[in-house]
Amino acid sequence: MKVRRKARAVALQTLYEVDVAGHAAEVVLAQRQEEDDLPEEGVEFARRLVKGAWEHRARLDVLISQIAPEWPVAQMAPIDRNILRLAIYEILHEPETPLKVAINEAVELAKLFGSDSSRRFVNGALGTFAAQPSPRGA
Repeated sequence: MKVRRKARAVALQTLYEVDVAGHAAEVVLAQRQEEDDLPEEGVEFARRLVKGAWEHRARLDVLISQIAPEWPVAQMAPIDRNILRLAIYEILHEPETPLKVAINEAVELAKLFGSDSSRRFVNGALGTFAAQPSPRGA
């Protein structure tokens, strides 16, 4: 698995545990990094994603509610909610990641960690987000 893909998986697993169990992000991330043996580049990328997505979750949740209004964010499957947070954070705050790459990586995470319907849901929601006039400037 490529370093950034592995880092995204670690970031997602961390966000999920922090969201569901309320554990401290830094502690969970350190444990995940150790288990997955990420190289330093991956550790830094995962750390930025986790820190940013968690700190900006209120704004990210507003954006998610706008692109998926039929699913209240609090009632969304936690894995789907955190995949969307992670992807939208990356789209908005990691300009070196192309938009299509962020979406494709999120869909891959949904295939790997989500339910049977997660892939379609994540792809549709992020497609809606990307279709907005300025998704990177939201």
